[in-house]
Amino acid sequence: MQKTNGYAAHTHDSPLVPFSFERRDLIPTDVRIEILFCGICHSDIHQVRNEWGNSVFPMVPGHEIVGRVTEVGSEVTAFKPGDTVGVGCMVDSCRVCPDCQDNLEQFCDNAVFTYNSLDKYTGGSNYGGYSGQIVVNRDFVLHVSDKLDPAAVAPLLCAGITTYSPLKQWKVGKGDKVGIVGLGGLGHMGIKFAHAFGAHVVLFTTTPGKTEDAKRLGADEVVISKDPDEMQRHLASFDFILNTVAAPHNLDNYTALLKRDGTLCLVGLPDQPHPSPSIGNLIFKRRSIAGSLIGGLKETQEMLDFCAEHAITSDIEIIPIQQVNEAYERMLKSDVKYRFVIDLASLERPVE
Repeated sequence: MQKTNGYAAHTHDSPLVPFSFERRDLIPTDVRIEILFCGICHSDIHQVRNEWGNSVFPMVPGHEIVGRVTEVGSEVTAFKPGDTVGVGCMVDSCRVCPDCQDNLEQFCDNAVFTYNSLDKYTGGSNYGGYSGQIVVNRDFVLHVSDKLDPAAVAPLLCAGITTYSPLKQWKVGKGDKVGIVGLGGLGHMGIKFAHAFGAHVVLFTTTPGKTEDAKRLGADEVVISKDPDEMQRHLASFDFILNTVAAPHNLDNYTALLKRDGTLCLVGLPDQPHPSPSIGNLIFKRRSIAGSLIGGLKETQEMLDFCAEHAITSDIEIIPIQQVNEAYERMLKSDVKYRFVIDLASLERPVE
């Protein structure tokens, strides 16, 4: 076992504080990674504050990890010390169920998440990326191109794949009219990907001041969703709308904007249900409301390779780990453009 330092929450209403723990010794299929950067996802806040009701403490959050390989197990050939790699929301799965066989490990009933999940090797709770190092099975480690800024890659491991996956699943491409609801950590990546896929991209926001930034990111139009006249002008015109907002709101405002056979896809997970949508809005145009999670490992690597080819990364603000609690409060006020990333060089490393 190797001693590791990180930051942990010890109760649902306490701040994150320095925390020492041990990472497991390598087995032949493991990769040990020195964590360089870790993004802060809104789900980290949900988990730390037990807003989904499944939190286990102490908890070290973090599942948007970019680091450097320091050691590999005897059976590992795809990675070597010095490689830049990524780790996302999962660190294991059953490998044998239909979902795993289809490279959709995110839907595996026995998926092991990067934190707040049971580590089948130690029997304890997994600890995440707000820490100095991590040990991960080779099949859940991803190659990161040296062409990209590693700090700005970190949020791609969750915010990136969460938006890339549904856009690919619903075959968004040239000639499609695509809406992105919300301009935050997820929304800004949705705009970048939809634009790169060749779609006509429309951002929906409640904040007029975001128009200029949205167009810089690749939006063709911006609609202020609180303005009924602006919304009315887009009735029944969208092929696909990606809704990234993680707070309960009226979905009818967006389903009415879909063409026949259009889809409203939800990727934001609120802690309370959305109001029930109007069924008539769906039936009379054969519209759909769908949901999407992250992607599997194969698709996540595809996304990282696509980003390297098209020079796509997240817009980030880098912070030292000592400012993580302040960053949480700022995130809740949408005071970040558009993802906080922790520089783990700021973490006090254990003395050997």
